[in-house]
Amino acid sequence: MPRGFCCRCRRGAVGRTPKPVQVQNLPPVEALVPYPKELNSPVHLDLAELEALRLVELEKLSYDEAGMLMGVSRNTIWRLVESGKEKVISAFFEGRKIEVHKP
Repeated sequence: MPRGFCCRCRRGAVGRTPKPVQVQNLPPVEALVPYPKELNSPVHLDLAELEALRLVELEKLSYDEAGMLMGVSRNTIWRLVESGKEKVISAFFEGRKIEVHKP
């Protein structure tokens, strides 16, 4: 038997498959381009991260309320918001293009 596998564990991929996230509003843009010129590779912002940022930061909902609207847990919303903030801030300070990744 290969190492790391047992009869009680899943076989194959590690971890659970991601839960689908409900997105209410699709953004009208696909990317934000810095001026005067982009210096590095673009930052890819997932649609779920953008929706979590919109609900928590723009609409001022709590993580619990945003989680109920998106159909995921409060912890998932927190992770999405933190990841989105990190990507947006790094893009601003590094002069990188922000691309919204739509599935």
